[in-house]
Amino acid sequence: MEEQNDATKMGDQKDTIGTAIRLVKEKIRIAHTKCHTRTQEPRLVAVSKTKPSEIIRIAYAHGQRHFGENYVQELVEKANHLSELDIRWHFIGHLQRNKCNLLTSVLNLWAVETVDSDKLASQLHSSWKRRDCGHRLKVFVQVNTSAEDSKGGCSPSAVPELVRHIVSTCNELEFCGLMTIGREGHDCSVSGTNPDFECLVQCRSLISDQGIMKADEIELSMGMSADYEDAIVAGSTSVRVGSAIFGSR
Repeated sequence: MEEQNDATKMGDQKDTIGTAIRLVKEKIRIAHTKCHTRTQEPRLVAVSKTKPSEIIRIAYAHGQRHFGENYVQELVEKANHLSELDIRWHFIGHLQRNKCNLLTSVLNLWAVETVDSDKLASQLHSSWKRRDCGHRLKVFVQVNTSAEDSKGGCSPSAVPELVRHIVSTCNELEFCGLMTIGREGHDCSVSGTNPDFECLVQCRSLISDQGIMKADEIELSMGMSADYEDAIVAGSTSVRVGSAIFGSR
């Protein structure tokens, strides 16, 4: 009876997660039509932190390939357990320099989205070089657009020099774009715009204005379950969605 209940529960989760992924992707598609700087459809990164590998398998079976994790050890364990799947792992949590060697050992590590200092970038460069993968590691610079002490990321004014450091001295890294978490609870229906999203767009312009990279070459990773549609309208190219797919933790 217990095994039957477990099987029923797993079947329910398969249906629920599959439906949620389809709904999120449809909302992404609709929001993308409202963005005045439309390029390709934004990437969906399913945030699977604290979720068991079996749940990730379900999402994978429904076509999801990009997954985000916040903790190095948890990512290492899941990547090993799911090594037969061509998952593209994103690290989206706070990263300490002494964890870089462990993080870069992850099979199918696709991107590190939380680079916030030149020292961390240099350490990732060295760690990835030792792995000798034959390709560069994609990285995003995390920006603390809301200036909250509880949030990671560099200050907006520090963005150009950090990006310049990555591009000019860390040839094992591929700078892809900027990432922000932003302040929770902002209501775009009241103000019309989200200041954190606007700030990240401005940071991209700073990089372009200083001749470091062209604006259309710089991705913006912004928007989570509560605000990913607003983020896409503001120009996000990658959204990180957890609870809207997997339910609350």
